[in-house]
Amino acid sequence: MEPLNRSTFSPLTQIGVSAPPTPGMIHLGLGNFHRAHTAVYTARAMEAAGGDWGISAFGHRSRAVVDAMTAQDGLYSVLQLSPQGESAQVVDVHRRFGILTEDPAAVVAEIADPARRILTLTVSEGGYGWSPNARGLDLEDPAIRADLAAGTGAGPGSGDAPRTVIGAIARGIERRAASGEPFTIQSCDNLQGNGDVARAVVTQFLQEAGADEDVLRFAGTRVGFPNSMVDRIVPSTTDDTRRSVERLLGVRDEAPVRTEEFTMWVMQEDHPGGRPGWEAGGAVISDQVDRYELVKLRLVNASQSLLAYLGVLQGIPTIPGTWRRPAVQDTVLAQIRRDALPTIPLPDGLDPEEYIASLVRRWENVPLADSTSRIASLGSIRLPQRIPVAALQHLRQGRMPHVFALLIAGWIATTVQPDGVAVTPEMEAVDEPARERILRSVGSATAPREIARAVLDAGFLGHDLPREEAFTERVGKLLEVIARHGIEAAMKDAI
Repeated sequence: MEPLNRSTFSPLTQIGVSAPPTPGMIHLGLGNFHRAHTAVYTARAMEAAGGDWGISAFGHRSRAVVDAMTAQDGLYSVLQLSPQGESAQVVDVHRRFGILTEDPAAVVAEIADPARRILTLTVSEGGYGWSPNARGLDLEDPAIRADLAAGTGAGPGSGDAPRTVIGAIARGIERRAASGEPFTIQSCDNLQGNGDVARAVVTQFLQEAGADEDVLRFAGTRVGFPNSMVDRIVPSTTDDTRRSVERLLGVRDEAPVRTEEFTMWVMQEDHPGGRPGWEAGGAVISDQVDRYELVKLRLVNASQSLLAYLGVLQGIPTIPGTWRRPAVQDTVLAQIRRDALPTIPLPDGLDPEEYIASLVRRWENVPLADSTSRIASLGSIRLPQRIPVAALQHLRQGRMPHVFALLIAGWIATTVQPDGVAVTPEMEAVDEPARERILRSVGSATAPREIARAVLDAGFLGHDLPREEAFTERVGKLLEVIARHGIEAAMKDAI
């Protein structure tokens, strides 16, 4: 089978159009989500509205995708899977490649280049150096401290070997300020107010690093930080993905991505240097991004977190496999209707029942089959965005959000694995970066209620929720039910 490259692919299989040689955009985080989402919207936008919006793309550490796409002339395929069948198309918008950790100076230079007008980000929630408790830059992070030390008192051109994403962005903006050319930082990560977070950490970094007033003024007036909401399920690539692409396209692709039919991107209009016609590619430009964010965080993300923990605790490897269980369906729908929906001011025109039906179709999508362990990972980063504010809203109005309490109990059970909890291979595969800190907070506690209290009191979900004694007790009781009687009994107890 011939490899995918510019001489072997057919334009008839292409999404949108090919980008021109000189990029107008930069992307940090060359993973599956960007290639199945932002890059696809950009290809379609150029087809509909034109523009020189090719992408200079940087991975973080791994060379796998960068090397594969370089060998394939920047081409890769998107395999779309649904119960109705599968299809594959090729995307051709990436024009340059690199690795941030190998050549951070290249990232800084790209941001400083006036020809680049937008930087898009998919660096995960942890990539922003954001501390939810401090509501600002995580000054306890050694890498951020090192970047700040390298830049303290430095002028443009200094500190060009940053170790962090935010350090690289701040240094690039510092150098770009000399030209005065406007720029946009377009976050595409699952952070509530992601543009506001990006603005806050970049501005604080520049201040802490001793940037001069001209740089700070430029960052405050000539750099846009639009909030956005992104939504598309993009699981890991497998050998089956590659085989399907070979069968459908007749070429061998070493960097395919698989995804679902559903896709959504909502953003504010704040692009001082211009932007692709993303709305022509299907994006929504809206001043209600905050409402769409809450829909995504509480109806989609919180529900998927619950599905994932219910799955790993039962030893079920996939989301569709977990959703098939009637008790799981009852529990997830109870969380949506009782705990989540009452806390959300819905965007204009959004029908909640139609939206819930679309979620069910996504969770029933067996061909896509995202893994429960992947979705259950990074709970200490993701859950603080999804649960505490909504739970507190109920509690302060005298209502107990029982299924939210079950979700937190499931996270604690998966992470701490108290005596009595049956440990499954799926639980062991969950990546919880705060696990050691969580275990230290638990200390010698062994009783489920003591464990739940210790984890909540340690502030992993913020400092307001633990003050709600009844909620802490409810989490502890559900963790006790999980340990003594299993997760199915806990689901019944919660609903």
